[in-house]
Amino acid sequence: MDKRKVINAYRRGFLTPQECAQVLGVERKQLDDLLAESADDIYRYSSAAAVYRPSASK
Repeated sequence: MDKRKVINAYRRGFLTPQECAQVLGVERKQLDDLLAESADDIYRYSSAAAVYRPSASK
């Protein structure tokens, strides 16, 4: 599952902090650390960030 979707669901109140951490496969303290970081830092190291983005130049 896409980590961004899980975190967004938590921020919108659909998941408890414990449920969010469980879905992400992290400890609660790690979740707190993830949420404290900026979104760019979170996804820079995520496998979900490795998506194909075509070049703007042709």
